[in-house]
Amino acid sequence: MTISARLAELGIELPSVAAPVAAYVPARVHAGLVYTSGQLPFVAGSLPATGKVGAEIPAEDAKGLARLCALNAIAAAADAAGGVDRLGGVLRVGGFVASDPSFSGQPGVINGASEVLGEIFGDAGKHARAAVGVAVLPLDSPVEVDVVFTLA
Repeated sequence: MTISARLAELGIELPSVAAPVAAYVPARVHAGLVYTSGQLPFVAGSLPATGKVGAEIPAEDAKGLARLCALNAIAAAADAAGGVDRLGGVLRVGGFVASDPSFSGQPGVINGASEVLGEIFGDAGKHARAAVGVAVLPLDSPVEVDVVFTLA
């Protein structure tokens, strides 16, 4: 099954590629891989929530935001690769969670990205990962995710 067919089966429509907020490109293809820049959970060009996870943002809400980041990463990678069906799988996910100092549930938050990648790519969506708590992210985003994809 193609990735585009799987997205349709799941009822997932990829967002438009988010415009960079600084001096970088959303994704780059090199040596059979597609590297995405850190993706924020933009919806129609704006962040649906801001603040620290464990304070202003509940962990379950942040997990949903990480899912949005992953969908934005797929959109950026597909744009760079020449289409979503050119993506073969997921190699690595980097997840960053703007965390209240007492919050230690970063892995659960980044599961939002990992789980949707698994739903879409199946076994090819299994990946290495980092889930890191940080003091602050760009635009006061609660979550940021970058992904390395393989080409089909």
